[in-house]
Amino acid sequence: MNPNPPAVRMYTTAVCPYCVRAKQLLKARGVEVIEEIRVDTDPAQRQLMMDLTGRRTVPQIFIGSTHVGGCDDLMALDGRGGLVPLLAGA
Repeated sequence: MNPNPPAVRMYTTAVCPYCVRAKQLLKARGVEVIEEIRVDTDPAQRQLMMDLTGRRTVPQIFIGSTHVGGCDDLMALDGRGGLVPLLAGA
């Protein structure tokens, strides 16, 4: 296992069931630290998120420099067996 796994960054809001589901899946796959960026309390971060992703919805998840997408994208990546290797830095 990579001793320095890629950082996980997630753009979120306070009340977001998809954010909760995404965090649960990431933690189940061994992620200990998720950098959460609250876009509901910081309009500049929301704009940055939209500039980076072209999307307005949360969550928007990054693993290292890879934009995974939202919760459904994360679930699909896991279903295809791609999440664990990405988290391992492969």
